[in-house]
Amino acid sequence: MSIDGQTEQHGSATAPGTPSASPSADTDISGAWQDDNQAWWDWYVSLANNDDSPLTALQDAPPLPSMDLPSDEDVAAELATPYALDDAEVAFFQENGFIKLKGVLSPGAVMKLRHELLRLLTETFGEGLDGGVQNRFLSMEMIWLDNPLIRQYVLSPRIAEICASLLAVPGVRLYHDNVLSKEPGCGRTPWHYDDHHFPLATNDVVTAWIPAQPIPLAMGPLAFAMPVSAYKLVERLTFNKTDTSYDRQVAELFRANGIAVDETPFDMGEVSFHHNLSFHTAARNRTNRSRLVLANTYYVDGARVIDSPTMVSGDWQKFMPGVGPGEVASTDRNPLCWPAGDGA
Repeated sequence: MSIDGQTEQHGSATAPGTPSASPSADTDISGAWQDDNQAWWDWYVSLANNDDSPLTALQDAPPLPSMDLPSDEDVAAELATPYALDDAEVAFFQENGFIKLKGVLSPGAVMKLRHELLRLLTETFGEGLDGGVQNRFLSMEMIWLDNPLIRQYVLSPRIAEICASLLAVPGVRLYHDNVLSKEPGCGRTPWHYDDHHFPLATNDVVTAWIPAQPIPLAMGPLAFAMPVSAYKLVERLTFNKTDTSYDRQVAELFRANGIAVDETPFDMGEVSFHHNLSFHTAARNRTNRSRLVLANTYYVDGARVIDSPTMVSGDWQKFMPGVGPGEVASTDRNPLCWPAGDGA
């Protein structure tokens, strides 16, 4: 199904069918991204309109629970157990384009995820997190291919069934995983919707945003504009790839039109799911703890790649090697995660 009757082809900075001005050097995004994933994130967060006032001190994040971590087998069993999703929750998602569900993960599964993500990020970037790195947004992707534990969280039947139910589709495939770490002091994530990023010719796309710790307001939880149709207000805005004008104008349009924004803390084990037309942002991390998240994106089985992917799609060909524009997005890197059985 498709939320809100939207079209299913994109590839420009503005919403489908929206007339736009002739591209300039600052607005032409027609070329392919030429650098790696981390460079993409360094560029993307530079497009956020941040408060110019200096951050003089970081807040102490609340203590994390001390516990014995569950075994890998226990985590796998938990992530294969169905989640009780009710009709009201599905209706909320389809009206607003997102939902936050409590208790998707147990505290043990959350802390086990955090332990592993900290290890991977420290190994990759060479510095300890939680204060060792500041003012950066770190990212790793496609971790599930080589890491058996992370694979359980990415190919989880529990998570994938929730996604299929929210989209009301019979099956979903994996687009990619993305480990995201907003380091202490790192500024805002700009307003955006994922339809701008994923080169998929469908709007049956959802991202499971799995925090690896509770997220108080000071840490910068994901915040969502509501309802999902808010995206229509910004269809005529032109994306500028060199400054913060797009982010600033989206915020101004939402304020002028009374768009509500859900910006609330995440409890331990709470997971959000957002549609690819859901506009979202996140505030600065004002705490001394890294805000770790595993973000997994899934799409309806049978979807195709759009005709003209852009630089905003980053290095998308790594997620579906050998698939060209207009072709069905189905490779061994896009396992069918729900119904379960094809991707383990």
